[in-house]
Amino acid sequence: MNGVRLFCEVSGSGEVPLVLVHGSWGSHHNWDLVVPRLAESFRVLTYDRRGHSESERPPEQGSIREDVADLAALIEHLGLAPAWVAGNSFGAAITLRLAVERPDLLRGVIAHEPPLFSLLANDPSVAPMLDEVGKTIGAVVERIASGDHAGAAEQFVETVALGPGTWVQLPPDLQQTFITNAPTFLDEARDPEQLAFELAWIRAFHRPSLLTTGDQSPPTFAPVVAKLADVLPNGEVLTFPGAGHIPHVTHPDAYIEAIRAFIRKNPR
Repeated sequence: MNGVRLFCEVSGSGEVPLVLVHGSWGSHHNWDLVVPRLAESFRVLTYDRRGHSESERPPEQGSIREDVADLAALIEHLGLAPAWVAGNSFGAAITLRLAVERPDLLRGVIAHEPPLFSLLANDPSVAPMLDEVGKTIGAVVERIASGDHAGAAEQFVETVALGPGTWVQLPPDLQQTFITNAPTFLDEARDPEQLAFELAWIRAFHRPSLLTTGDQSPPTFAPVVAKLADVLPNGEVLTFPGAGHIPHVTHPDAYIEAIRAFIRKNPR
């Protein structure tokens, strides 16, 4: 796709297409707990974003623009348009950028905690939190650059994504996915447009939009979701009780039901 080999997998034979976009450090396997049941209702596409796991990792500097272009190309190449697209974390940022650039490809979007912290740049109430996140990410990036991919992955999981003590609770194969994809996180961090987003971009997206968050997630995500919800013409917000940054992994039943219910409520 766009000159890069991407791994993808289609499950189910439903009439309604649903594309799942994983976040940083991850792969299509992040969705393993939800795909079998979602495939009972939808035609589900999962894939490894460029630079991740079974997809090709180009040697040059990448950009979120390429991720958005890859997603658009996959939807078109597989004849899935218009599709529902659900993204997690950085995958949610890619999903929302697609809604801005190619709304013709979409029935609607479902986005969990996009790290679009640039939207909070002028909010003094969250400035200390953002400073702390910036320092933490900076330390992780330095560790990857030094070659300590395993240490960087553990540090990211415990200080940014899931919380202290969670690394040892992850299955070994998921730990290995984080370690394998650490260089791509470094590449993302060096992209000057990585987290860029303007609220004005999304005001014209009138298709159904579900923004989700977890009540156990780091506190920087909820304000981002709130700002997006304020400007999306047909947007809703859902909070997963007891869940954090990856509800499709920790609370798959709730995540599946949220997607099914929202799509049911918004038939074409």
